[in-house]
Amino acid sequence: MSTKRPRIPAEVASHVLSHFGRGGYPAGDWTESLISLIDRADMVNRAKLCTAFPDYGDAVLLAKYDENGIAVLQAIAGGQVAA
Repeated sequence: MSTKRPRIPAEVASHVLSHFGRGGYPAGDWTESLISLIDRADMVNRAKLCTAFPDYGDAVLLAKYDENGIAVLQAIAGGQVAA
């Protein structure tokens, strides 16, 4: 199993920022439901969702648990950095 983290695309960063009310733009219904599930899931189910959807998983975890995560996602969404 690879330990390399996937790159977070600007679109994913924008969707996650919108979910947390920090800018970006809304995802479609299905994708917003996915983001919400990752956000609310217990550790076991979050790990499963992050395995299946690593870019959204990483973006949600970055927003929730990294003190600079929102700023990083805003930079990615703005095309200022590739994560």
